[in-house]
Amino acid sequence: MLNAFREFSAIITDTRCFILLEKIEALPILNQLFHHVVTTPEIANEFGRPLPEWVKIYTVKDSLLQNQFLENVDLGEASALALAFETPSSLVIIDDLKGRKLAQDLNLTFTGTLGILILAKNAGIIPKLRPLFEKLKSTDFRVSDMLLTKILDQVGE
Repeated sequence: MLNAFREFSAIITDTRCFILLEKIEALPILNQLFHHVVTTPEIANEFGRPLPEWVKIYTVKDSLLQNQFLENVDLGEASALALAFETPSSLVIIDDLKGRKLAQDLNLTFTGTLGILILAKNAGIIPKLRPLFEKLKSTDFRVSDMLLTKILDQVGE
């Protein structure tokens, strides 16, 4: 598990994390956990509405690398992974299985939205995970009840 207080040069998030955290009214958690949250113009466009002012938008420098990643993942994920590859000591937040596999193949440090919620709980930013997990179940996020129960057991809920 990632240490909530580890310093990353940037936290790079894919669209799905923004969407899910907004749906469960928990988007500010990113800003409370991390000082430098960034994304790409492609992800900002996919999100479809203005991002909070604390999210910085950076363009990927190596468009050839980004295009190469498009062979395996969608445009938003390709841009997030390319930006993470260009940004030493970054953490990329990605939920898609193909994106996570590519991040692993690239030796990038990554987590998902559930990992962010666990970090927030461990850091004392949120008192309980269960209410947020209940909200997650009402979205289109696919996660097994068994995994959620296991996480709740691990954090003592």
